Amino acid sequence: VQLVESGGGLVQAGGSLRLSCAASGRTFSSKAMGWFRQAPGKEREFVATIRWSGGDLYYADSVKGRFTISRDNAKNTVYLQMNSLKPEDTAVYYCAATLQRGVRVTTRGVYDYWGPGTQVTVSS
Repeated sequence: VQLVESGGGLVQAGGSLRLSCAASGRTFSSKAMGWFRQAPGKEREFVATIRWSGGDLYYADSVKGRFTISRDNAKNTVYLQMNSLKPEDTAVYYCAATLQRGVRVTTRGVYDYWGPGTQVTVSS
């Protein structure tokens, strides 16, 4: 499975961005896809994820009500709509996919494939 993110950039606080993650390869094997982010000097943290089967959604508390994850099955693409952005949302955002069933999909360690990341910078 290959993942490529796009849509990052520079935005003012209160603004919006939409990230996309296009998957290719053995995408039928993927059980969930999610977004993580890593700010300078910090660990990579969970943001949001969606299960392919059932469409269950999960969000970090810090982004609930502001971010929305969605998918387009036909395009093998997952999106992250980010609204009301804050300077603390500044980070490199990574797309990830797991092939594993029955795992805690909010945990970084269960993900098997990662994209190269896309920078999101929110100015105050």
